[in-house]
Amino acid sequence: MIKKTTVLLFLFFVCFNITAGGINAYDSKTYNWSFKPAKDNKPVTTESLYIQMLEDTGGFFIGDTTKKELYLTFDNGYENGYTEKILDVLKEKEVPAAFFVTGHYLDSASDLVVRMVNEGHIVGNHSWHHPSLPEIGEGRLMEELTKVKNRFTELTGEKEMNYLRPPRGQFSERSLALSAKLGYTNVFWSMAYKDWEVNNQKGGQYAYDQIMKRIHPGAIMLIHSISSDNAEALPKVIDEARKQGYTFKSLDDYMFSQKIEQLPFP
Repeated sequence: MIKKTTVLLFLFFVCFNITAGGINAYDSKTYNWSFKPAKDNKPVTTESLYIQMLEDTGGFFIGDTTKKELYLTFDNGYENGYTEKILDVLKEKEVPAAFFVTGHYLDSASDLVVRMVNEGHIVGNHSWHHPSLPEIGEGRLMEELTKVKNRFTELTGEKEMNYLRPPRGQFSERSLALSAKLGYTNVFWSMAYKDWEVNNQKGGQYAYDQIMKRIHPGAIMLIHSISSDNAEALPKVIDEARKQGYTFKSLDDYMFSQKIEQLPFP
């Protein structure tokens, strides 16, 4: 009862502070994340409005486009039997990654979440029930994110959860501002392909071709771990990317580099 009361009080005070801070002044119009592909492995662009909204709230969708760096991120809504293989490959090749998990995943694949943390990967928030964040109320949004973080802490002992991948790629000024107020950095992506249809997998070579023609300097790579194609292609993707001069970085590396750049050096 004490724990439940504490959580309710926390949500009350956060709601009060957010309202007092002007969250209600933000537009609640729902946007669907998209980007404009580029040829010849050049960095992608997106709508100027989206860029401004992310800059205003500390989010990002691409890294430093002057450096051949890649950021592997996986969306883990549910487990389909391939994440263990993916983790094996990442461990063997010493590649960091970020895994965005739902409440369902935390409950059904808790051993894999613990392994992600133990092997140095980032675990991010993908909400408890995977709703469209801009289309739910502020209280529900906070509950969706807080439940994931609390369960993650119970499982792993880790108290920090800093990154959020908005479910369905949907967002609004209001949802970005609210989640930022809760301490999250919204992470979108600049590389993806249609890989989530588990009954329409086309083989590892297909996944490899789709990924390699889309990588670019600073790419935030969105890959779904439910894809057998991705699990099969991943070792070859990592090896070939490195041959082309790319290095794999973590989201923390990027955030640290941004903070360094902002320091007032003489």
